[in-house]
Amino acid sequence: MRFQRLNNLVGWLVFAIAAATYLSTLEPTASFWDCGEFIACAYKLLVPHPPGAPTFLLLGRLFSLFSFGDPTKVAVLVNALSGLSSAFTVLFLFWSITRMASKLVLRRSAVNTPTEEPTGTDTLLILGAGAVGALAFAFTDSFWFNAVEGEVYAMSSLCTAAVVWLMLKWEGHAAEPDSDKWIVLIAYVIGLSIGVHLLNLLTLPALGLIYYYRRNPNPNVKGIVAVMAVCLVLLAAVLVGIIPGLPTLAGYFEVFFVNTVRLPFNSGLIIFVVALIGLTVYGFRVSFRRKSQLLNTAMLCFTFILIGYSSYLIVPIRSSYHPTINENDPEDVLSFVSYLKREQYGSRPLLYGPQFNAQPDHNEPGAPRYVRNTTSNTYDEALPRPQEAGYRDEDKMLLPRLYSPEPNHIQEYKKWVDIQEGVKPTMGQNLSFMFRYQMGHMFWRYFMWNYVGRESDVQQAGVVTPFSPSVRSLPERIGMSKAHNNFFAIPLILGLVGLFFQSRRDSKDALVVGLLFLLTGLAIIVYLNQPPLEPRERDYTFAGATFAFAIWIGLGVLGLADLLRSVIKSEGPRAAVAIALGLVAPGILVAQGWDDHDRSGRYNSVDSAKNLLNSCAPNAILFTNGDNDTFPLWYAQEVEGVRTDVRVAVLSYLNTDWYIQQMKRRSYLSQPLPISMGEKGYAQGTNDYLPFAQNPAVKEVDVKQFIQLVQQNSPLLQVQYQEDGPGIMSFPTPNFYLPVDTTAFKKLGLIPKGRENQLVDRMDWSMGKRGIEKKNLVILDMIATNNWKRPIYFSSTVTPSDYMNLQPYFQLEGLAYRLLPLKDPNYTPQGEDGYVDLDLNYRELMKTFSYRGLTNDKIFYDENNLKFPSNYRDKFARLANTYLERGNKAKAKEVADYCLQVMPDKAIPYDYYSPQLVPALIAGGEKQRADEILDTMTRRSIQMLSYYAARPDGSLFDYDQRLHLVNLQYVYRSAMQAGDTVRAQKAFAVLQPYLQGQQQ
Repeated sequence: MRFQRLNNLVGWLVFAIAAATYLSTLEPTASFWDCGEFIACAYKLLVPHPPGAPTFLLLGRLFSLFSFGDPTKVAVLVNALSGLSSAFTVLFLFWSITRMASKLVLRRSAVNTPTEEPTGTDTLLILGAGAVGALAFAFTDSFWFNAVEGEVYAMSSLCTAAVVWLMLKWEGHAAEPDSDKWIVLIAYVIGLSIGVHLLNLLTLPALGLIYYYRRNPNPNVKGIVAVMAVCLVLLAAVLVGIIPGLPTLAGYFEVFFVNTVRLPFNSGLIIFVVALIGLTVYGFRVSFRRKSQLLNTAMLCFTFILIGYSSYLIVPIRSSYHPTINENDPEDVLSFVSYLKREQYGSRPLLYGPQFNAQPDHNEPGAPRYVRNTTSNTYDEALPRPQEAGYRDEDKMLLPRLYSPEPNHIQEYKKWVDIQEGVKPTMGQNLSFMFRYQMGHMFWRYFMWNYVGRESDVQQAGVVTPFSPSVRSLPERIGMSKAHNNFFAIPLILGLVGLFFQSRRDSKDALVVGLLFLLTGLAIIVYLNQPPLEPRERDYTFAGATFAFAIWIGLGVLGLADLLRSVIKSEGPRAAVAIALGLVAPGILVAQGWDDHDRSGRYNSVDSAKNLLNSCAPNAILFTNGDNDTFPLWYAQEVEGVRTDVRVAVLSYLNTDWYIQQMKRRSYLSQPLPISMGEKGYAQGTNDYLPFAQNPAVKEVDVKQFIQLVQQNSPLLQVQYQEDGPGIMSFPTPNFYLPVDTTAFKKLGLIPKGRENQLVDRMDWSMGKRGIEKKNLVILDMIATNNWKRPIYFSSTVTPSDYMNLQPYFQLEGLAYRLLPLKDPNYTPQGEDGYVDLDLNYRELMKTFSYRGLTNDKIFYDENNLKFPSNYRDKFARLANTYLERGNKAKAKEVADYCLQVMPDKAIPYDYYSPQLVPALIAGGEKQRADEILDTMTRRSIQMLSYYAARPDGSLFDYDQRLHLVNLQYVYRSAMQAGDTVRAQKAFAVLQPYLQGQQQ
């Protein structure tokens, strides 16, 4: 009992250390990527992107209640949910390690666990092993990253740690008559984890192995293989049979009983639920009648998985109320199935499929999609039915890894494998890509980041080893980065000691841990079949593998004690020395990692969102990209109530019918968007893409007339690409125009001073010949229908192709471009976008916007976080140079000075927009400061380009190399503009070889 009390006490102490670490380094508001979306959806129980995370949202909602009406505290509370989830993960890991360590130290098997207490030295060694392993994991790069933001991965790790600990708990109580209660509890946690993330399911084979070893004192290979087969069947049963399978079956019931039996909507669903309950009750009755404990336990597990899985019911329930965030609109069982299956994201070939050179030679009909017809009270199949590309068998291969036909992906494939376009890759090339890129670069690199060292925060960054160049010999961007962490492989070495020690002393448990490592690491790689380009690093996905390895780090303390046996004879000092040496691992991890994981003063994401919203005039329509361009905006509006009059329209979502339908509803202070098209015009499969089909008789087209013809499905716009195929809409000319009622527009009072002569009675632009997507069609509809009643903006971070060549009519307002019937006489395609309204931009950039934390060089801003301050610098430079062009040197200098004040180089390193401040600084008499910017940027870019040129894998950093070449181009231009030929020539000398290479 004394050991158990100490085990609990030290476990909670480790929990306290982890919790204090995470809570003190939490981001105080919403981070980038999915965090803003999840926090907003948790706060109001909205519907996030598929497949949702209802368990996380429900708990997030519970935590948000402790804000007591202060919405600015909601984000940090949801972030704290991740922090506490991570701390509990560390706690369960500690207890799991001490359980395994006890068997090693006391040399006891799980079958014959004696009741006597460990000695004091044994206790010290066991608890020390648990503390070292748990704290090492607590301070790993990927896990710590997940712990300080409001995302699902921290809670997913908690579910993984909980089921592993519960299974070990069952192992210790398996001889008791009620031991199966632990198995049932595991089933419930697995059910709950489905509503967080599916990663937890990968623990099932490892749990099955623990069960097999405990029930079979003399295991053999045949038995292990049989158990693995059973576990894989169970995994498939949950992953395919329960999660999408039961809702899919419910959908079949619904369609049959509504369409065939003619019962009301939801009748089939009710009948299915009643039948499912009936079958479950029948299963229990059979188990009682046969007195089958195994069947009874299986039925209990099935029931508790369903109880945990039932958290998903909030998705269709909340969706049916049409909330402001309602992605995919899964309000009925049929759309809910599509939501669960993540059908909008498509699929990747896994075991058999086409290779990248394969050309589709036919179409295969996809699964039918049904929509409710409230007139006939039936479900009608949405036509046309989705089509999937079909390929010849000779163009397919086993385990296709080189499968993506996208040109940029093919270019990346060539960096890893010697392949040729038009030639089918060999199986050797296919496997080479899997081992080198997917496993090596996208798993082992991440693993080494956590336990060996990380080079920097630059995407594709490599591993720092004890033999890597010293910090002084590295470029500033890498060597001085807070993300440059060198652990000298100490955690890795300690983990390998633990692996070998456990393998030698307890091969059964070693196999369990190894299987857990394999399934939460390399197995995910095989299943995901990642393409060669990702928008960000994916190391957070593999926290389960670092969790498993941390068990070996803890057991490495036992291995050290064993190695010290011949050196230190006394058991007590030997245990103390082993623990002290082991603590070096978590010590170096926390010492190196604290500065790049401490987000306690970071407000960049939410401030950028608020600044973008405040760039817009009242009641505006704002077009944005997805992810980092949108999710912080959702957080700002949904949680803090910032500028709810602005309607955010996500461009990629405007390609979907459900999102367009939502845009036609009111949202808070925003009226419905001015979309004239009816549902038939934008239904899925209709007008998804309008090709260019030139008609020489049509030189130009009125946007309003074009939209009307599209709505009417006019034969004038229809083209037929297949002899027996349906006609599809097209556009006959790239030249579009929009008539403007200049008299009515003048009455609106929207013309800035000095732009009166730029008002046009007709806006002309070219849509190009690449085709019109549904989103472009909807934007054209809004522009034509709006009639300037609501301000229309494009975020300045939107991909230029989505501007649809409307840039001559853009006016820069803060961080957004406003569309006005005012043509900028100075616009050129090679120049800057948007006419600069001096007074408006001065007010927003200098008075309105918030730049919290951007002056603090103690705060770490990674590569993604630096993109938005870069956007600020661009707008400051535009404003300063416009003042300069109009002869106001004092204002130009004031703007440049303020930019450098709120974003100093020590906190936000200079980027390619910084040289654009040089003319304003020189005009204001600050040549020394201007020279410092040019010299600093030249030095850093030369360092980085030289560094990449010397690396054998330098081609992986193409994007970063291009950024530094752009830096030098801007340095060259600014130096030439200032008449500084020496600095200009220095930059040009570096640029010249690259420019010559491009010409060749």
